Amino acid sequence: MNIKKILLYYNPYAGNGVISNNLDKVIEAFQHAGMLAIALRADDRDALDKLFTEADINTYAKIMVAGGDGTINTLVNAMIRHDVYVPLAVFPSGTANDLAHYFDLPMGIEEFLKIATSEHYTHMDVGVANDRCFVNVLAMGMMVDVSQKTDPAVKNTMGIMAYYLRGMAEITKLRPIPIKLTTPDEKIVTKMYAMLIMNGRSAGGFKRVAPTAEINDGLLDVIVFQEMPVVNLGPLLFSVLTGQHTENEKVISFRTNQLKIESSVEIVTDVDGEAGDALPLDVKVLPRRLKINTLKDDMDGNVW
Repeated sequence: MNIKKILLYYNPYAGNGVISNNLDKVIEAFQHAGMLAIALRADDRDALDKLFTEADINTYAKIMVAGGDGTINTLVNAMIRHDVYVPLAVFPSGTANDLAHYFDLPMGIEEFLKIATSEHYTHMDVGVANDRCFVNVLAMGMMVDVSQKTDPAVKNTMGIMAYYLRGMAEITKLRPIPIKLTTPDEKIVTKMYAMLIMNGRSAGGFKRVAPTAEINDGLLDVIVFQEMPVVNLGPLLFSVLTGQHTENEKVISFRTNQLKIESSVEIVTDVDGEAGDALPLDVKVLPRRLKINTLKDDMDGNVW
């Protein structure tokens, strides 16, 4: 039997340790499929860079990544730094799992392993902000504060509701932020509470943030929540749940493959749930850079 190597890159704490508790089942499934699983814990980022530097990772059949969007982001950044083009199997075991939601990947370990041991794929784009890559979302403003201030233990227990409750608690502390956006087609100068640059459709578990976004169209969906009366923010947050927020006159939305973001004040940013770089940011797209295990073959990137 021709044994193929696969890398299992997993966060041992994500999803209350779902992969750690099922590690033998994962190894067994790949073994039955003729693959040798080599495990690497995601809590040691230096180990990932060392592996990609010292081993020819492109000889591996695929990489299975298990964790939240932050774990996936760490892996993808390392892959692009080291010119790795190995296909990815993404197991959703974080709080939001936005990328997995886009591809409608199952949450159950047994159902997912049927996909991960198959050879069905879809291509997807990767966003880049300065030198940092993101697979799903680059955020700044109110959304960043919510994500970074929510206790990890609370996120594991309450899931998406933790983000919503934290967001409501932060509304009275909001201050408008001056922002300048430059695309190849236009310049926008305004004051905002938050901005999201989306590759996928969901952020923080809110599944319709960019409801018409396509993950392999070579474009990013930009959504700017402009300054407005604080009393209007509660209903606006609720409208994000239904995907109707882009109809609000205080919300700017557009698509672009290139964007420069500047501000006269310091703004905290967030890349796929992890702390991002300070402004200014030059944002672009790497078209169809990743190859993702999905339910069926669709190299045009449609969702199954």
